Amino acid sequence: MKSILIIRLSAIGDVVMASPLIRCLRARYPQAHIAWLVQPEAQGVLSANPMLDEVIVWPRSEWRKLWRDRQWIRLAREVTEFVRQLRARKFNMAIDIQGLLKSGIWARLSGAPERIGLGSKEGSALLMTRVIDKPEDHTRIGSEYRHLAHVLGLNPGAFEMDVALSDEDRRFADLVIQRNELMNGYVVICPFTTRPQKHWTATSWPDLASRIQKGFGIRTVLLGGPGDSASAQRMTAGHQHTMINMTGQTGIRQAAAIISKATLLVGVDTGLTHMGIAFNVPAIAIFGSTCPYLETGRSNTIIIYKNLECSPCGRHPTCGGRYQCMTSVTVDEVVASAARLIKTS
Repeated sequence: MKSILIIRLSAIGDVVMASPLIRCLRARYPQAHIAWLVQPEAQGVLSANPMLDEVIVWPRSEWRKLWRDRQWIRLAREVTEFVRQLRARKFNMAIDIQGLLKSGIWARLSGAPERIGLGSKEGSALLMTRVIDKPEDHTRIGSEYRHLAHVLGLNPGAFEMDVALSDEDRRFADLVIQRNELMNGYVVICPFTTRPQKHWTATSWPDLASRIQKGFGIRTVLLGGPGDSASAQRMTAGHQHTMINMTGQTGIRQAAAIISKATLLVGVDTGLTHMGIAFNVPAIAIFGSTCPYLETGRSNTIIIYKNLECSPCGRHPTCGGRYQCMTSVTVDEVVASAARLIKTS
């Protein structure tokens, strides 16, 4: 096997959970050229990993803009050149671990003669030479990717997530700690994600930060992307003494570096939360409409999940926007979990 392409275009959390496959493939094919095709927003999760030879970025948003601007000739040229360069790598195998039509198309366009799809749907199975069904048991974090490794004859080992950091990333985190006098520890909170049914109540976060400072004598650091800045400003208004707002001020690996040095992480179903588990940081994950896992293999992780009759609803909530699965989680419950983890860390 001379050249292997992994395809998982998005989202950040899924790329994090699939990252153990890199180590598995490298152990099985130590001399192979291993590349990962990804969208720009998740590129940072992979770009510092020494076991990857290449991260190929699909400029999806740039192509969409060209389409909206009706620059069709330029778009056609860029697509053609991108495909030409992809095929020039002469991949022997493409592994589509996203299993959607858009990822399946890229597997086919890669020119790889062997194309393996994981749980392929939306017609993408027709583009594969082999499809591996997802396992029925999804309670363990990254279970579907671990199952794929088994079926492919790889040795999954501990199958631990791998978010690689650069020395520059670590220095950035150290500077944030020094500037904000966080040497005695801090709690990272990750409240933001893509869908409202995955959010905890906005008023609960400043209340939690206040309780943490009062009970444990440490402040909280709020992380999120540039698109979360307005929500973060509303959330931290009047609470700057307990919450340090770093939303939109970090790249994805810089945020990961801050997480790696935290005393505790509290978050919803978002990529940054999964990173806390990857770094073996004590973590509390609050799940509602989604429940990607209940087991992490870590003794210092607590999953809070209200398994209601309608749970998990995924992208199709039936509660009319009440989201009881999240609103029923109390600050007292999270503080009690935090006390358990901080005491044993």
